Amino acid sequence: MRQPYGRAIASTVTSAHPHWYASQGYGVAVQDVRGRGDSGGDFAGFAQEARDGATALAWARSLPWCNGRLGTYGFSYQGLTQLLSDDPALAPDCLAPAMTGLDERLHWASEGGAHRWALGLAWALQLAAETVRRRGNEVAWRTIQRSLRSGHCLDHGLALLERHDPGAMGLGWFSLDPASDGGWTRHRPAAALLRKPMLVVGGWWDAQLSGGLDLYWRSLAAGGKPLLRIGAWTHLDWQGGIDRLQLAFFDQHLRDRPPPLPQPRQRSADLGSGLWSETSPFAPPAPRWRLASNGLAAIDAGEGELLGPEESGRGEVWLVHDPWRPVPGRGGHLGLDAGPVERGDLDRRGDVACFTSAPMAQTLRLEGQAELELEVAADQPGFDLCGALSIVRRQGAQVLQISTGVGRFLGPECLRFQRRRILFQPLLATVAPGERLRLSIAAAAWPQIAVNPGTGETPLGPAGPGHRPITLQLVLPGASLELMPWPSARLASSSDPTL
Repeated sequence: MRQPYGRAIASTVTSAHPHWYASQGYGVAVQDVRGRGDSGGDFAGFAQEARDGATALAWARSLPWCNGRLGTYGFSYQGLTQLLSDDPALAPDCLAPAMTGLDERLHWASEGGAHRWALGLAWALQLAAETVRRRGNEVAWRTIQRSLRSGHCLDHGLALLERHDPGAMGLGWFSLDPASDGGWTRHRPAAALLRKPMLVVGGWWDAQLSGGLDLYWRSLAAGGKPLLRIGAWTHLDWQGGIDRLQLAFFDQHLRDRPPPLPQPRQRSADLGSGLWSETSPFAPPAPRWRLASNGLAAIDAGEGELLGPEESGRGEVWLVHDPWRPVPGRGGHLGLDAGPVERGDLDRRGDVACFTSAPMAQTLRLEGQAELELEVAADQPGFDLCGALSIVRRQGAQVLQISTGVGRFLGPECLRFQRRRILFQPLLATVAPGERLRLSIAAAAWPQIAVNPGTGETPLGPAGPGHRPITLQLVLPGASLELMPWPSARLASSSDPTL
């Protein structure tokens, strides 16, 4: 494992201590990447890892207790380090990358054309704290820690990064346009590496899930036979971990031991029932829903309707975003409080439009990625659309949020009626008979994304005195909410020559 947080930690926030793997007959090496922990040099983020990764793999194979067979594991940063090497000939014999992705813009830094504000700042400041610790600057370290603990980093995080870690990878991301590929890095592992045995791990509540699905498909397209496991997990809470599965994976590919049971290629945990099942990225989509309201969906959470595809949408809804009290972003995959949440109080706000289905007559399995298409115009040259999908329990006793999505729109075209699109976090969830599905639409999700000023400028922070109220007109005829196959399956029709 190669990671930037101090090798003594060894990813024990999600994985068993290396001693457990050693007790199963493995030699385990955990390495500080360049410029982190006790490693010399200057830390340059992902840009350094392809060169250093090849050197590290050669070093690991040369260790006196190594028999020449090598596996890699780890999540997040430690997941990507497994995939970066300048020398494909030195590739590990098998890999277990978890909660990671290859595209720095789409899988790490942004969502729907908006920077991931809270997550991006928190991670960049965590790395900055290690930078100043290595310099012996205790005052700066404590300043950063207090800012993270108090939440002040949401207002002042960029200034802290500019002062204490101006070369930070995360700070550089905030200077790039999240709606354009220009300047961003997408890592491209060699096909030979992607064909290696691979255990790809993701979480429904994890911001890197789309990266894991992308990696899984790229491995399949390269001729690999990867395993995919997606739990009802956040980035840091894996509810007991995957160490037994990971050990069986290593035993199979490093010690030639057959798995104790046949392993399905894909298994996922259901967000509704919590049960694990085999899944398919090519699952047929569920029906498309239409939206309807007599104009009160933003003031009465029960007035707007989600209708079946055979019915026609109707009406319009006016939604006003007041920057003084932006709608909070809560839970989901983009929050520092990631995970399932009850959002009934948010849906009762007058600046959240809600559309709810009739009670289900039979079990509905939602598997794939939801897409909302909606004709919208604003009275300002900038606005956000922030959607949430929820299961409304019987009698509305609980509104359980299961997926969220964001779309940011900037420029004079915001003043004209145009069809806008929001992609939601992929999901697997069961809606039981008697329960209902709800779509909620707001114009903010603070602090998960920065508050849109309504000026056409890229948002970079909380609301300020220059932020404008934004009025949105949602036209419902022709609007649709559709469940599509997982993003990995849609890559099958991609013309990307790197697949």
